[in-house]
Amino acid sequence: MDDRFDRRELLLHVGDMLEALSCLAKTGRPDALVAQLATEQDSLQDFGYLRAVAPKMTVAEFSARVASAFFLWPKELLESELNRKALASTVRHDLYDGNPDGWKAYVAHVQKKVKWFGTGLPDMKPGASVEASVVAAPLAEWDAPDEKKGWPWPQPGSTS
Repeated sequence: MDDRFDRRELLLHVGDMLEALSCLAKTGRPDALVAQLATEQDSLQDFGYLRAVAPKMTVAEFSARVASAFFLWPKELLESELNRKALASTVRHDLYDGNPDGWKAYVAHVQKKVKWFGTGLPDMKPGASVEASVVAAPLAEWDAPDEKKGWPWPQPGSTS
């Protein structure tokens, strides 16, 4: 399956999320509500999905959740086999847990470019508690060398 255009769109979306984080940080209001800022600030008007986050989510909380939701995306997007469910489920869990309406709005936004995004996941239960899923990795894992196998890296021993 040729999914290079979907991968490109998802990578551009990560860039959009980082740009939104930058604009939110520039407000200098870490305790402000993201959804409220998204309606008030001109710099955030291009990020309609910000209005779909939980109404009580602050800029500081959103920043931590975006980091948790998207940190695996660059690595996943370089894998030879794209794990579509993993890409969507991390965002759903970290940004929209307990907010099914927000999740539906976000999926509709991403599906304008990537039709399959968010499909095949079990239904979300409304009102579930939202908990951060950031878990610190042991220091040994931070220092471990990354093993690159397969696309886009050549197999060990190959001359290409």
